[in-house]
Amino acid sequence: MKVTPEVIARLSGGIVDGPAAREITGFAKIEEAGEGDISFIANPKYAHFASSSKASALLVSSDFEAPEGTTATLIRVENPYSALARLMAAFEQPDTKTGVEQPSFISESASLGSGAYVGAFAYIGENAKIGENVKIYPHAYVGDGVEIGDNCKIYPHATIYAGCRIGNNCIIHAGAVIGADGFGFAPDGDTYRKIPQLGIVVLEDDVEVGANTTIDRATMGETRVAAGTKLDNLIQVAHNVRIGRNNVIAAQTGIAGSTVIGDSNRIGGQTGFAGHIKFGSRCEVGAQTGVNRGLGDGKRIIGYPAMDASLFARIFVLLKKLPSLFKEVDDLRKKINN
Repeated sequence: MKVTPEVIARLSGGIVDGPAAREITGFAKIEEAGEGDISFIANPKYAHFASSSKASALLVSSDFEAPEGTTATLIRVENPYSALARLMAAFEQPDTKTGVEQPSFISESASLGSGAYVGAFAYIGENAKIGENVKIYPHAYVGDGVEIGDNCKIYPHATIYAGCRIGNNCIIHAGAVIGADGFGFAPDGDTYRKIPQLGIVVLEDDVEVGANTTIDRATMGETRVAAGTKLDNLIQVAHNVRIGRNNVIAAQTGIAGSTVIGDSNRIGGQTGFAGHIKFGSRCEVGAQTGVNRGLGDGKRIIGYPAMDASLFARIFVLLKKLPSLFKEVDDLRKKINN
C-alpha cells in the first residue's frame, strides 16, 4: 500500500483538506499512528486526538472542526467509519487459494463450483452443492445435501449439518455450528423424550457468523437468518428462530426458540431473548438486556426486564442515592418516635 491522500479521497468519496502529496503506507489506531499512517475520527468526542496524533492523514466527517495543532491531512467524508471499511476492503489481500488439498474427503456425488478451495482434512458429504470461489478451510465439515452459494468462506472447524442452506457471500468463522439439533425434549413421566429435529437452517446472502456461534436447526421448517445480518462470536440461536435483515448482534447473546426478530436492529452483548416473542425493527438494545416480551419498532431499551433506556438511566441515578435516602428516612423515623 503506497498511495496519496488524493487516491484515498477518490476511493472513499471524500475531499482532501491539507497537503495532498504525502505518502500513505498503512492503517493505524489514532493513538498509535505515525508517519505514513492513516487513521479516522468518527465520534466528535475524540476530536482532541487530531492535534496529538502523528498520523499523516485522517478520515473525518465533512463538518469536522480540526483542533489547533492538527498536522494530518484531513480527508472529509460523509461517514468516516463506513469510508474506512470501504478503504480497508480495497487494500485487503485476497485469498487466492484454489483446488483441493489432501488428505480431504469429497463425496463423488458432491459438486464444486469453479475456483473453489478445499483445505486438508475437510469433509464434504453426499449431494452437497458448493458454489463458485468458495473457500472451505482445513478441518471444516459440510454435511450431506448442504447447499453453499458463491464467494463464501467456511473457516477451520466450522460445522454445517445435513440439509442446511447457505447463501452467497457468507462467512462462517472457526468453530461455528450450523444446524445442530434444537433443544427439544417432551416430558415423559420422570424422563424426557427427545423430539426429532427435522428442519434445517437457512442463511441468506451476506450473512456473517462469528466463531463458536451456534444456530440450531428447526424442529420443523426453518431456522432462518435473513440477508445482511452479522452475528458475533459465542451466540446461541435456538430452533425455529427467524432473524430479519441487516441486524448486528454482539457476543454471548441468546435467542430462545421460535422468537422472531425484525430488521436493522443493533443488539448489545449478553442480551437474552425469551422464546415465542416478536421483536420489532430498528431497535437499539443495550448489553445484558433481558427481553421477555414482544416490542414494537424504533425502541431503545436496556435492563431486565427490558425497559426504555431513558427510564433505566433515571432509575439508575436514583438507585445510587438509595443508601443516603434510607439513612434520611431512618433518621426521620427516629425523630418521630422520640
